[in-house]
Amino acid sequence: MNHQPSTICFIGAGNMAEALVSGIVSKGVCPAANIVVTDIAEARLAIFREKFGVGTETDNRKAVDGKDIVVLAVKPQVMTEVLDELRGAIGEKTLVISIAAGLRSTVFESALGDRIRLVRVMPNTPALVGLGAAAIASGSRATDDDLAVAEKLLGSVGIVVRVDEDAMDAVTALSGSGPAYVFYLIEHMLKAADELGMDADTARGLVLATVQGAAKLMSESGSSAEDLRARVTSKGGTTAAAVAVFEKSGVGEAIVNAVKAAEHRSKELSGS
Repeated sequence: MNHQPSTICFIGAGNMAEALVSGIVSKGVCPAANIVVTDIAEARLAIFREKFGVGTETDNRKAVDGKDIVVLAVKPQVMTEVLDELRGAIGEKTLVISIAAGLRSTVFESALGDRIRLVRVMPNTPALVGLGAAAIASGSRATDDDLAVAEKLLGSVGIVVRVDEDAMDAVTALSGSGPAYVFYLIEHMLKAADELGMDADTARGLVLATVQGAAKLMSESGSSAEDLRARVTSKGGTTAAAVAVFEKSGVGEAIVNAVKAAEHRSKELSGS
């Protein structure tokens, strides 16, 4: 199979679909003329037409007809309705990609037919700025070529890793929910800056540059987080004073427990 998909249909015109369409078109993965996006909201479809020059449609069954790729990009709570509408409309030659959190591949194979080739994706919101982290897992009939196609699509907006579907709940807890953990840290760093009397704009600039720089330093140095932290933490210094409060308050353990709680909740929601 050619890893360059020739026609793609996005069911749902939300933020993640917008991020993917933007990446796919700008990186030349698929021409805009070969992409169609569906939604019930005409205002959203108008944005896709104007920004990217893709086709739009309100009839899902008509939109998926003959497409090489169908990306299911609606919210999990309305997916059942969409799958009911698409029952019998997607042929065996079409690759189905789901970016709906918490829905296992068996949900789609049961609704659309067990001969459906499905790849399940867990993306995250930094895909909106081309810095996403996505994991992909194969359904029962997806091939290596199918996974390669999914990698190419998701790779237009960030990094992509392959995992077994059983690992998807952990992925959801780590990278799916992960941006919120970072925002939580930033939120409270900025709160501290305010209490210290610092100008809000100055504090925002410093904190954002610090977070971005720390991530880049770890990425490019190849060093562990523990080693990099130790290099900043001089004995008896300011960083040591801060880390001592973290440790006394059990912040590290709380973070580990929080990620485990997210994974547990993901398993509950997905029935795994």
